Amino acid sequence: MYVIVDIFISADEYLKQYQTASAIVGTRSRDGRTVRFPANILQPFVLHHGIDGSFKIEFDDAGKFKSIEQVGVRGRD
Repeated sequence: MYVIVDIFISADEYLKQYQTASAIVGTRSRDGRTVRFPANILQPFVLHHGIDGSFKIEFDDAGKFKSIEQVGVRGRD
């Protein structure tokens, strides 16, 4: 199973809210599902301005995180 999410998190917000190992991001997928995942999976995508893009997040059958890839720049993919 996978979902596509559009995410914008400023660098300041990421540092304040999502830096801890136990931090969880909650958002809505493009198809309307509520999605929660560990914030640390976004670490490879943090740039000087934060995180801004569209991401394909895969989960296994048990709902555990499997993989993430950036599939576009938010609003321009």
